[in-house]
Amino acid sequence: MASFVDKHGLWTPEQHKAAAAVAQEIAGRNLGVVRFSFADQHGILRGKTLVAEEAASAMRSGVGFTTTLLAKDTAHRTVFPVFTKGGGFAMPEMQGAADILMVADPTTFKVLPWAPHTGWMLCDLYFADGRPVPFSTRQIYRQVLGRLNEAGYDYMAGLEVEFHVFKLVDPKLAPTDAGQPGNPPEVSLLTQGYQYLTEQRYDQYDEVYEILRRDIQGLGLPLRSLEVEFGPSQAEFTFRPGLNMESPDTMVLFRAAAKQIARRHGYHVTFMCRPKLPNVFSSGWHLHQSLVDRKTGANAFMPAGDTDVLSPLGMQFLAGLLEHAPASAAFAAPTINAYRRYRPYSLAPDRAIWGRDNRGVMARVLGAPGDPASRIENRLGEPAANPYLYMASQLLAGLDGMTRSLTPPASADVPYETEAPPLPRTLEAALAALRASRCYREGLGDRFVDYFLHIKDAEIARYQLEVSEWEHREYFEMF
Repeated sequence: MASFVDKHGLWTPEQHKAAAAVAQEIAGRNLGVVRFSFADQHGILRGKTLVAEEAASAMRSGVGFTTTLLAKDTAHRTVFPVFTKGGGFAMPEMQGAADILMVADPTTFKVLPWAPHTGWMLCDLYFADGRPVPFSTRQIYRQVLGRLNEAGYDYMAGLEVEFHVFKLVDPKLAPTDAGQPGNPPEVSLLTQGYQYLTEQRYDQYDEVYEILRRDIQGLGLPLRSLEVEFGPSQAEFTFRPGLNMESPDTMVLFRAAAKQIARRHGYHVTFMCRPKLPNVFSSGWHLHQSLVDRKTGANAFMPAGDTDVLSPLGMQFLAGLLEHAPASAAFAAPTINAYRRYRPYSLAPDRAIWGRDNRGVMARVLGAPGDPASRIENRLGEPAANPYLYMASQLLAGLDGMTRSLTPPASADVPYETEAPPLPRTLEAALAALRASRCYREGLGDRFVDYFLHIKDAEIARYQLEVSEWEHREYFEMF
C-alpha cells in the first residue's frame, strides 16, 4: 500500500533520497527518539516526539495532531470556536478539533548536540486528502518563494539577531505560578550594559556564549559572529546568508535551540523585543536581503553605474518595501511589545525611508559596483517575528515594486527629520494597514490574512482588558 507521501506526491527526488539517508542515520547512531516539529502561526515550534523505531515509517505516513494548534494566540488560548460548524474557519476540516498531518521534510534532519539521543525534523502540514493546510506558514513562504523563482530569482537572506541572555534565578514553577500565561521566570543580569562591543564584556559573556556556540554550530546552523550588544545582558548573533528556504529554517531552529540550550545550563534566553526590566535596551532583527539571478548566479542588486547604490531591479524592490512598510509591520513586528522599540534617535526606524549605510532608516542600503554583497538591510523587524511570514512579506512587497517598476524616494541622510510616511506606532495600526492591503491580500489570500488578523485581534483584546502598572500608579491615589 502506498504511503501518504507517495500517494499524494509530496516529496521531491531530493527528499526521497534524504529520507533513506535519515533512516540509516537513525539506526546507525542508535537514536532513541525523533522530534517531528512544525512552526506555528507565531513561528513557535510545536510537534510530537516518536521513538526511533517508529520514525522511518512516520516520515512517509505523517504524524497526526489536532487542528486547534493553529487556532491559538500567544497565550496558547484557542481563539476560534472550533466546535461550531466550520470550526470558526468556515472549513469542515478544521472543526471539532479534528486531526491534520505533519509530514517531515527529511532534508532538515538534524541530531541535537545537547540531547544526542534525539533527532529533529521540520514538517509541513496536510489534510487527510493530501491538500496543504492553508495556515501553515512554512508552506505559505514556499509558495511566495515559488513566485520569485518563476520570475528567475533566488532569495538570499542574512540574519542579524539581537536577544537577551539572563541568569535564571527562579523558574517560577510553584503551582501558584501556573497560568495562561504563567508567571515569567525571575532572572538576573549577566553584565551591566552600555559597553557595546567591548572586550571586557565579551569575556563576561564567554561562558554562556561558548555553550551556545558549541551546540548551535553542532546543529549545523551557519553561525558567523557572537557580539556584545548595547544593553545589559543583550547579545547579537549573525548568520551567513542562505538561499531560499535555508534562512527562515535557520531562524526557527536557532530560536528554539538557543532557549533549550540556555535553560539546560541555568540561563534564560528571550527574543522578546523589550523586556520589562530596568535599563534594558530593545532588540531588533535586521534582515539582510538580495536577489540572485538563477541563470547567472550573480547578485541582481549589484549596481553597474559608478554612482549607483543598487541596480534598477534592486531600487524597484526597495521601493516596494517602502510602499508596503506599514502593512508589512504586522509580520515583521507582530507583538504588542515590538512597538516599544520604534523611537526617534534610538537606532530603530520610525518612518518608511531608506538611506545609504545609515542605521537610523528602515531600509539601510549597502551596495557598490562590483560588490557581490550588495543588499538591503530591513531594520523594521523584531526577533520574535515568524521568519516565514516576515520573509514572505518582504518578497511580496519587493515583487510588487518590481512588477510595477516603482521608484523609491530620495535617500534620507537625516532619518529622524526627513518627511516620510510614519511606521505604525502600535500593533493595532499595523493590523489596520494589513487589513486594507491589496498586496498582501492578493499575495497571501484573504483567508490567511483574515485568519492572522483574528488571532492578533484576540491577543490585543486580552491586553486591553488588563489593568497595567501605569494605570494603577496614575489613578489609584489621585482619584
